[in-house]
Amino acid sequence: MALIVHKYGGTSMGSTERIKNVAKRVAKWHDAGHQIVVVPSAMSGETNRLLGLAKEISAQPDPRELDMLASTGEQASVALLAMALQAIGKQAVSYAGWQVAIKTDSAHTKARIRSIDDTKVRQDLDAGKVVIITGFQGVDEQGNITTLGRGGSDTSAVAVAAALQAAECLIYTDVDGVYTTDPRVVSDARRLKTVTFEEMLEMASLGSKVLQIRSVEFAGNYKMPTRVLSSLTDPLMPLEEEAISGTLISFEEDTKMEQATITGIAFNRDETKITVLGVPDRPGIAYQILGAVADANIEVDMIIQNQSVDGKTDFTFTVPRGEYTKAMDVLNEKVKTHVGAASITGDAKVSKVSVVGVGMRSHVGIASQMFRTLSEEGINIQMISTSEIKISVLIDEKYMELAVRALHKAFGLESA
Repeated sequence: MALIVHKYGGTSMGSTERIKNVAKRVAKWHDAGHQIVVVPSAMSGETNRLLGLAKEISAQPDPRELDMLASTGEQASVALLAMALQAIGKQAVSYAGWQVAIKTDSAHTKARIRSIDDTKVRQDLDAGKVVIITGFQGVDEQGNITTLGRGGSDTSAVAVAAALQAAECLIYTDVDGVYTTDPRVVSDARRLKTVTFEEMLEMASLGSKVLQIRSVEFAGNYKMPTRVLSSLTDPLMPLEEEAISGTLISFEEDTKMEQATITGIAFNRDETKITVLGVPDRPGIAYQILGAVADANIEVDMIIQNQSVDGKTDFTFTVPRGEYTKAMDVLNEKVKTHVGAASITGDAKVSKVSVVGVGMRSHVGIASQMFRTLSEEGINIQMISTSEIKISVLIDEKYMELAVRALHKAFGLESA
């Protein structure tokens, strides 16, 4: 049979009862003859609890010690799951990331995986054991424990699957797949049977919280088929039914792109717009403005430079809402006088709405349909950005849900 990697999120591991259900599900797959590696997250709320304790000790905890602390949540999860499997008669062994070893760089709290040694894991699998590996963490060249950043267990699971050349990586969550949009906004949003890596990467970057963006990048780079499915179903449901449930993230050539021009509507409430007014229209002005923002480690998304009038232009861009105050401070302190800007204004009440689909490559008129739909709803577009398979618009945040519902209906996403 196949080598399969299971990943379970914090909600799936949220109590000893749920851990026992995870054990039953894993045992079912193992009983069918598959070799199983499991990558669980810390129990729901545990990482926040640990980081909260650190903040009580120090307002600026040392990143190395923060990683040492945060990594204990996953270590508890793997040990408990191994015990649960052993209690129902399965051979199981748990490992921390450094024991495998999952080698990373030394960027504490946001490390990146460099390599994975699969020797020990393969030996255990060949001996018939279920192998359980901590998500979210690894070890650097100096032997220090590192963590991959919030949501890093998804990345760990896909990386382990790629290193082991698994047949598939199953990401078990508290939702039953990837939807055409958030069902909490559009009640008739439809679960997708398949989605391409490109589409999932765009949707993750545009606000979809189903998968962590780095895990999608990893899956796409290593062509690792990845399935998102629910852990809240009956753990003893028939394997043949579970194996085709959820949403499969795969390759474009495996999907029937002619059947759907648009795959989904993504949105992001976490947007703010900043405009630097009346700057000289000369070579290098964009760098002078955005360079200072980049040096402050602030991510910039949508960018527009207006047409020059009398040698002056306006420069507008978006930053995450949590970075808005910091960005405005940087611009006022380091940019305004230096570039000769007339003024700097901002708007923290905007949202981004996007249509995503690989079918856009072979269909025309998507932009016009999108803009017409928003116009008919009286929604003004403030900024536009595009890629080969995505069109994003920035609008007033009070119209965001209206825009999502209107576009979902306009592109017929409620029907299969």
